[in-house]
Amino acid sequence: MTLHRMSPLYRKLAFLLVFAAPLPVFSSSPQTQWIGTWASSPIHPSHTLDPNHVRPATAPRPPRTDITIREVVRVSAGGETLRVRFSNLDGTSPLLIGAAQIAKTLHTSAIQAATARALTFHGEPSISIPAGALAFSDPVSFSLAPVSDLTVSFYVADASDFVTEHQLASASSYHAPGNVVANEDLDTPLIRTTWEYLNGIDVLTTAKAAAIVTLGDSITDGAYSTANANQRWPDELARRLQANPKYKRFSVLNEAISGNKLLVDGAGPNSLARFDRDILSQSGVKYLIILEGINDIGHIHTDPTDTTTAADLIRAFDQMIVRAHTHGIVVIGATLTPFHGAHYSSEKTEAIRTTINQWIRTSGEFDAVIDFDAAVRDPSHPDTFLPALDHGDHLHPNDAGYRAMGDYIDLKLFSLKPHTP
Repeated sequence: MTLHRMSPLYRKLAFLLVFAAPLPVFSSSPQTQWIGTWASSPIHPSHTLDPNHVRPATAPRPPRTDITIREVVRVSAGGETLRVRFSNLDGTSPLLIGAAQIAKTLHTSAIQAATARALTFHGEPSISIPAGALAFSDPVSFSLAPVSDLTVSFYVADASDFVTEHQLASASSYHAPGNVVANEDLDTPLIRTTWEYLNGIDVLTTAKAAAIVTLGDSITDGAYSTANANQRWPDELARRLQANPKYKRFSVLNEAISGNKLLVDGAGPNSLARFDRDILSQSGVKYLIILEGINDIGHIHTDPTDTTTAADLIRAFDQMIVRAHTHGIVVIGATLTPFHGAHYSSEKTEAIRTTINQWIRTSGEFDAVIDFDAAVRDPSHPDTFLPALDHGDHLHPNDAGYRAMGDYIDLKLFSLKPHTP
């Protein structure tokens, strides 16, 4: 029986019974804290792109009702206690998750059944998440190895037509009818390349740990990298951090959206609009790397009505620096990579890129700089991707290019002290 059909007395009793239920106790202390170990950035259905990053789509996705969604993610930092975050940000009605569990990944849609742990929400196996809201699971004991794959399975009993999702994930997710959350494998599942509703995973760890958030577009999202191989440059950074005893306390959260811009909506909200949601609200964030702006420059080329200047984009960076510093976050600026030969390259757009890169390198506004431009450019043609690192469209790296970017980062940057407002 639902609460709205009960008498006032029974509603009160039911409320007391539900919320008096004993919960697992995971005490925090000055020696421990939550940090994010994996995250994704939702992109509203009206702001989606086709796989070629060209045409906006405005129609809602097919309904997600009475299906199990199984998603595999590569975490960065490990831990013994974790919690999972689900989002109904773009939903227009409640998202009802009827059951959920985590498990170590075996392969594709198969899990290591002996490792499976059910998720609860305030002690209950299900939760209704209002439109526009998100929800954390209760903490659960689980031995999560660093830089490992975790499978999250959940049964969507009801949801709106508008799906909260991260498109172009370069990773496979699996759909199967009905509640088959506990199945070791899924029979002939529908395979998708999006992360739906799953929004983040946190681990409880030492108070000295911290999350590094990467804010960007398709070059940070890993466009055209090998699917299910985790070859994005933030993945390479995470591998390097976890292999170094001095820096393995750091996690990496990829908050990129392919096609995203600093100032203009169109592939998700512009980065200024999503800054609080995707950066400031992440658990344990102390460092931010910003690699953003190429799509704004491209829009200047493709839309003759766009009067954006380099100064406008620089002001956007300045706003993000101020907002991050207010929260004690170290802000690291990354130079924009070459795009000569890409579909929107021109003398005008190259001049804007050069101006912005010069400001990033020399202004002193950022706490530190990563010169990704220098990492991937052709020394003989500085406005061009080095051919060995070019995906082929002269804009995006290939796997070797992403690896070169991740390897170029000086880990000593993460010894910088957070800025004091």
